[in-house]
Amino acid sequence: METEKYMRRCLDLARQGEYYVAPNPMVGAVLVGSDGQILGEGHTSPYGGPHAEVNAFNDFHRRHSDLSDAESCTLLHDATLYVSLEPCSHYGKTPPCADRVIREGVGHVVVGCLDPNPLVAGRGVGKLRDAGVEVETGLLERECRYLNRRFICLHEKHRPYVVLKWAQTADGFLAPMPTREGEEQRLVISTPLTRQLVHKMRAENMAIMVGTNTVVKDNPRLLNTHWCGRNPIRVVLDRHHRLDPNSRVFSDDATTIVYSDNTEWQFILSDLARRNIHSVLVEGGAELLHTIIASDVFDEVHVEVGQMKIGEGVAAPSMDLSLFQCTRIDGNRLYEYIRS
Repeated sequence: METEKYMRRCLDLARQGEYYVAPNPMVGAVLVGSDGQILGEGHTSPYGGPHAEVNAFNDFHRRHSDLSDAESCTLLHDATLYVSLEPCSHYGKTPPCADRVIREGVGHVVVGCLDPNPLVAGRGVGKLRDAGVEVETGLLERECRYLNRRFICLHEKHRPYVVLKWAQTADGFLAPMPTREGEEQRLVISTPLTRQLVHKMRAENMAIMVGTNTVVKDNPRLLNTHWCGRNPIRVVLDRHHRLDPNSRVFSDDATTIVYSDNTEWQFILSDLARRNIHSVLVEGGAELLHTIIASDVFDEVHVEVGQMKIGEGVAAPSMDLSLFQCTRIDGNRLYEYIRS
């Protein structure tokens, strides 16, 4: 379909804000003239800035600053605005995008998917139609929803999108067994390149979660230092109040949330949703991963399998990796599973 290419352009534009717009959704907008030429385009700015539609209109006015007001009005009236997510209809950090569309006088709008946020949820489309704008919905809906699966999960399931990640040896262990003296032995499974991909995952999700043992053993900062984008919010489960207040996880580089008195998985998810955190990457140890998998409340799994074998150790979660997509990087196998 001819129209699909414009929506695919919207998706390409939307991805340009991937590491900066959360908790807002990634959105792209393309303004197309009656002759099929792109008149303006834009994507949602970093959180708190203008949305995709506003940036597309601003781009239009920059490109066509030589036109008279009457000529601009005619061009916009005959144009079609393609947008990957329903224009918002409420005041937040910015005014409603639906109002801007109406004010600009665009006669036709094509929407990829509706916005599940209860503050919008069809109201943006309704406002446009009430103003006499012709609106179509559902173009490349599956692709548009997939792009914002984290945002959609928050508003449809009322919990963050949960991504599980771990690295294991070729024979299925996360780490060696502690020595008789109780000391943990370090095991390096990831390569420099696959560690960089982990930081990419940190940039893609609003929060990163670990358990107390990970903090005590590794003293990590849990920052995004090898990829573009913001640092994730750090979430630590500390059931037995063992965290050292001087741990690096409490550095000023990012926010840290600690759960001690109530570490039930459903409570944590509900509380993170209340904080408007739409996604969490779990990099915890065996106990935390097993607990979450047993609950069956997760959305993605990423498993890195190294080349070494250690014979015995802390067992990795048992999952059927034959169901996963697999790629190879630096000799390691990277498995990915995304629930539909």
